[in-house]
Amino acid sequence: MTTTPRTEAATPWSAVSIVLVGAFMALLDSYIVIVAGPAIQADLGASGGELQWILVGYQLTYAVFLVTGGRLGDLYGRKRTFVAGMALFTLASVACALAPAALALIAARLLQGLGAALMLPQVYAVITVLVPEQGRHRAYGVLGAVMGLATVGGQLVGGLLIGADLLGSGWRPVFWINVPIGLVAILLAARLLPESRAPLARRLDLPGVVVLSVALFLLAFPLIQGRQAGWPWWTWACLAAAVPAFALFVLVERRTADPLVRISLFRARPFAVGIPLVATIYALLSSYYLVLSISLQDGLGLPALGAGLVYAPAALTFFVFSMVASRLVPRYGRRVLESGAVVLAIGYALTAAVLLGGLPFTPAAVIPTLMLQSVGGGLLITPSLNAVLARTDPADAGMASGVLSTAQQVGNALGVALIGVVFFHAFDPATAGRAAAAAHGLGMSSVFTFAVATVAAVLVYLLPARKG
Repeated sequence: MTTTPRTEAATPWSAVSIVLVGAFMALLDSYIVIVAGPAIQADLGASGGELQWILVGYQLTYAVFLVTGGRLGDLYGRKRTFVAGMALFTLASVACALAPAALALIAARLLQGLGAALMLPQVYAVITVLVPEQGRHRAYGVLGAVMGLATVGGQLVGGLLIGADLLGSGWRPVFWINVPIGLVAILLAARLLPESRAPLARRLDLPGVVVLSVALFLLAFPLIQGRQAGWPWWTWACLAAAVPAFALFVLVERRTADPLVRISLFRARPFAVGIPLVATIYALLSSYYLVLSISLQDGLGLPALGAGLVYAPAALTFFVFSMVASRLVPRYGRRVLESGAVVLAIGYALTAAVLLGGLPFTPAAVIPTLMLQSVGGGLLITPSLNAVLARTDPADAGMASGVLSTAQQVGNALGVALIGVVFFHAFDPATAGRAAAAAHGLGMSSVFTFAVATVAAVLVYLLPARKG
């Protein structure tokens, strides 16, 4: 095994800081383009279907190839795979910024998603391999904070760049911003990031790659496209076909000497429970901020930047309590996650009570409950990432990280699909006016996320109870 020994604290933390840049960029580009969507459509003359593909094409290749990206890191080196993913992501960002037409932008976004799929699993793998076990809670706390800032920052940065219209370039700076960051990250990674790979990995399981990619496509594509398409028959056919496809993948992996995913990983309770827990958490995280953004902009008429400022206090709260959780978990263990799950559920319940209780829908009415949600999220989300990988053998770090990253993306797609049904069924401006309709839609969405958060709380109680 070529993993660098864990000797000096400064070396792992410099490496972690570099890969965190990749995590931030990968997540940022999931959100920054949402704000830029109307400007892109107007400038390129994109149809509604083309705009949807500009938004979801990135998410699709991102979700489908995460496990493969993690395994490539095991085989060929996590540093090498991270640098390759960052280079592809940066080049694809240039292609996005220069795209002369909608189809060119769609192709570049697909490549961007592939680059992100190579980068993100290496983040978890580097933390697992390089950071000593007693320091991982803090590393995952920083990672969770970075992800939270990227979630909110995507819309804030997007709103600022679109509003600034730098040199009359319109929406294109939302992609140009990736280029200098990417180049600096590549240079720093080449110099400071130690190389590591799995000692027993010999070759890429191509049958596993093909079968899993098909299975994930059958699952992710209808979830991403279903609501916009009106849930036609083919979306249900794809979802039904995903079940035997995943069963075939398990069969293939059991018969492969060097599998893409070692099924025995799921024999460990932290991993077996943690993967559905992470999927459940991410089913409510990103989807809720999406309907919140719609409610603030379409319901209250706020600009994108104004909407971002509404949940900026929640982002700051999430950052603080992610750091607090990293210090509490080594002492109190699962009780921190239990407390976070309960507070998160209460935050959604109070938001629903405020919005459905007849009070006027204003930013001041929801900011306190959003901050309460972030208290719970900070205590739950970042420790849950460590809970999944805490007992993973470093030799399986890339494999396990790919599965974890995929759970996040599949959970995100599932949450967006389900909350979209709830929100748009309840959002009816024609009968109640836009502000009242948005309050009702967001309130019903809060009821839905309260139910999902309750499921997450149950899963937390199934994790091992030991401390640390």
